[in-house]
Parts: sequence; structure tokens; C-alpha cells
Amino acid sequence: MYLEKNPYKVSAIFKMHERCGSCGLIYKIEPSFFFGAMYVSYALGVAVATAFFILSYLIAGFNLLETFLVIIVGLFLILPLLMRYSRNIWINFFVDYKASDSQ
Repeated sequence: MYLEKNPYKVSAIFKMHERCGSCGLIYKIEPSFFFGAMYVSYALGVAVATAFFILSYLIAGFNLLETFLVIIVGLFLILPLLMRYSRNIWINFFVDYKASDSQ
């Protein structure tokens, strides 16, 4: 789906192929289609931040400032992954995946 396989190559983080290589689906179904992925990104970010909170505050016993720093740094480090997973989840709301039978 993406031109660059490494999500941490920041210069190519938003660059996508025009079409799917196997089925020919046009990824940009309409202009600004992936703006809706921001809602998915928000939900994923809240889930990840909650997981970081549970791990750092409740399990590791960090104080609130340390926990806050863990959440901020953790979200910053996985931001490229969140962006890509959000786009993938968003397009799957509207397009059904059909595996090819050539296995």
C-alpha cells in the first residue's frame, strides 16, 4: 500500500501507491479520503496511551510525571505505525478484502 516499507522513513511516510498491485483498487477513493483516518488514529492513540499508563503507573510503579513522560515518548515513537495502521483500518471500513485464490 505504501511506497516505502519502512514507516520510520519520515520523508515518505504519507506516500502511497496509486492502485493496489493485486486487485487494482484506487486507494484515494475520493479527495481527502484519509482525513477520516484521524478518528481511527485518535482511538488507537487513546488505547496505546492507556496501555502505557497501565504498564508504567500500575505495574511498574512510576510516579505520575514519569508515567506522563512514558506516554508522551511512547506515542511519539510509534506515531508512524499509528498513522499507517489508521489508514489501513479506515480503508477497510469501506472496501472488503478478498484474498486471491492463487495459493
